Amino acid sequence: MSLLKIALLQIAPCNTLQENLKKGMKYCEKAKELGADIALFPEMWSNGYHIYNRPVEEWTNEAISSDCDFVNAFGNLARALNMAIGITLLERHKRGPRNTLILFDMSGKQKLVYAKVHTCDFDVERNLAPGQDFYVTALNTACGEIKVGAMICFDREFPESARILMLKGAELILVPNACPMEINRLSQLRARAYENMLAIATCNYPKTVPDCNGGSSVFDGVAYLPEIKGSRDTCILHADGQEGIYIAELDLEQLRRYRKNEVHGNAYRHPSKYSVLLDTKIDDPFIRMDYRK
Repeated sequence: MSLLKIALLQIAPCNTLQENLKKGMKYCEKAKELGADIALFPEMWSNGYHIYNRPVEEWTNEAISSDCDFVNAFGNLARALNMAIGITLLERHKRGPRNTLILFDMSGKQKLVYAKVHTCDFDVERNLAPGQDFYVTALNTACGEIKVGAMICFDREFPESARILMLKGAELILVPNACPMEINRLSQLRARAYENMLAIATCNYPKTVPDCNGGSSVFDGVAYLPEIKGSRDTCILHADGQEGIYIAELDLEQLRRYRKNEVHGNAYRHPSKYSVLLDTKIDDPFIRMDYRK
């Protein structure tokens, strides 16, 4: 049995970049001690998603580059620990600050740089530059290679995000998060995992962080097993609101067998019938279109 151990670092941020670096590295080391193969941070760890009730110029000036000392420290740590690390940051970018996840493999190599596509443009995130695409990488782990993609928080609310990642081969989607994980948002994650036959691991901030409540989760996407009558609960981890490291064991062999034999995912889609999804001129009073380039 090939069990991939995913550590969700449901931890509260500190007041400075250096403090977040120190605390983040400490918790990565603890995750490795617990046997983790991948450690995932909540959304925008570099500044603790501290963008509300502050002047825009103040928090956007906290953006850091993707190859700065803060980021590279986690790459070096991934190599030292022989563990993949998904570090999140407010990234300085030529198109403007971005909400970004950088995934290092167990050798410390950057395998994925993903910027949040669906920025929350109804609020302060309108000041962020959205990402341009969804990416999947082959991540080498102690359990072997696994195809990994990413979404960030609000991306979860668009079925297209996970569907594109599935079509690009993702077996696991990592989801840094910073919002209350109530029943409807958890249901979205459950649905994305079920309909695409893939695993989704979401890491949120604990309840001590404003507008967050913990509830980090992992859904393995396997709804049916031959030995079980009816369906099973695909939620293999659901954290409470407390700060801590929460580890889920994802059975990769089970997931791959399931994907070969079940009817969801890409098995019976009819892409030629979906052209309306690309129509940017739909006239509907409750839809606010903003197709940013």
